[in-house]
Amino acid sequence: MLTVDKTRPVGPAGRISRVETLTLGTAWRDFSYVRVHTDSGLTGVGEITHPYRTRETCQLAEAMAGRHLIGADPFDVEEIWLRMYQGDFLRGGDVGGIVVSGVDQALYDIMGKALGVPAYRLTGGACRDRVRVYANGWYTGDREPAAFAERARATVAKGYTALKFDPFGAGLGELSRAELRRSVDIVAAVRDAVGPEIELFVEGHARFAMHTAARLVRELEPFDLGWFEEPLPWTHIERYAELRARATMPISGGEHFHNRYEYARLFATDAVDIIQPDLSMAGGFTEVRKLAAIADQHAMVVAPHNSNSPLCTTVSVHAVLGMPNFKILETFDGLLEDYVFDAVRGALPVVDGHIDLPTGPGLGIELVDEVFAEHPPSHGFWNMFAEGWEKRDRR
Repeated sequence: MLTVDKTRPVGPAGRISRVETLTLGTAWRDFSYVRVHTDSGLTGVGEITHPYRTRETCQLAEAMAGRHLIGADPFDVEEIWLRMYQGDFLRGGDVGGIVVSGVDQALYDIMGKALGVPAYRLTGGACRDRVRVYANGWYTGDREPAAFAERARATVAKGYTALKFDPFGAGLGELSRAELRRSVDIVAAVRDAVGPEIELFVEGHARFAMHTAARLVRELEPFDLGWFEEPLPWTHIERYAELRARATMPISGGEHFHNRYEYARLFATDAVDIIQPDLSMAGGFTEVRKLAAIADQHAMVVAPHNSNSPLCTTVSVHAVLGMPNFKILETFDGLLEDYVFDAVRGALPVVDGHIDLPTGPGLGIELVDEVFAEHPPSHGFWNMFAEGWEKRDRR
């Protein structure tokens, strides 16, 4: 099982014959992709974006190809997932988790194309007619209440019914009295700007000490939040349940975990109300479906994390259509340059805060090499815990 069996009868997609990677540079971050070819002429694509480790994810994807993919049948998704995870001795971590996720996406793309059906038909079908999304990245710029309020109004005017934002600046561990008041004032300004019907999610980026997080859940209570995301570091996962008991809003998290094994402590401690697996980090279609089922056992709902490109947005739509306990999907698509959509041709568009059912076979996306050549990666970096990070100026 942990080696490619080239004597096994092959399915309608043929065998994997080649694997390549591509990276696109943007003002915000570099987006990386894997493209898997079969000897029947089919290709499948997946996203392997890492915020800061672009070279590493691409190198690992290319290395894994020879070890675990070439000669395999793309329909053997469970075996390929295990072969990459167990055969490569992955023991958690972001780079390996991202590569396994992106390859898994590409396999479902190939299977859908081979069968002539959208990928979601292979992952549970559809429980809904469209997918509700929320906007992130809209608040890039000055960290002032009035500026946040203005940008929030503009984003809602585009049809979004939910927004997420981090009002906390470079806060880490604790907040000074002035910074705490400024952060709360930003949330108050956004709520006042958009009114009571728009759902607001506040991002903690897993950075506060317990006493600060406990103070924040009290301070944020008047603003009727849809959730408070990752208020505590995951090194203190056992304290999440304690914080949940104090909070009136739901607590969400889970983007930092890359498979069911890493999620085990989150489920065992009932750490959150809402899990946030990322389709490009938590194991792709094959693994996230399992996470959603386990979450359902714990009376939790699923709101996938997605700080990646429109390809991951499209992948996530396919995945959540068949997910009964799905809540809402994150998207940064409104932050991106137009050429990003040219590079990932066929990505599903956001219209009035929703994305409609896909219709094309597989994921319906093709990578356009010429656009990648025009916009090479910059390998820039911005530190989320440095002053002014919210401007997202990469260096």
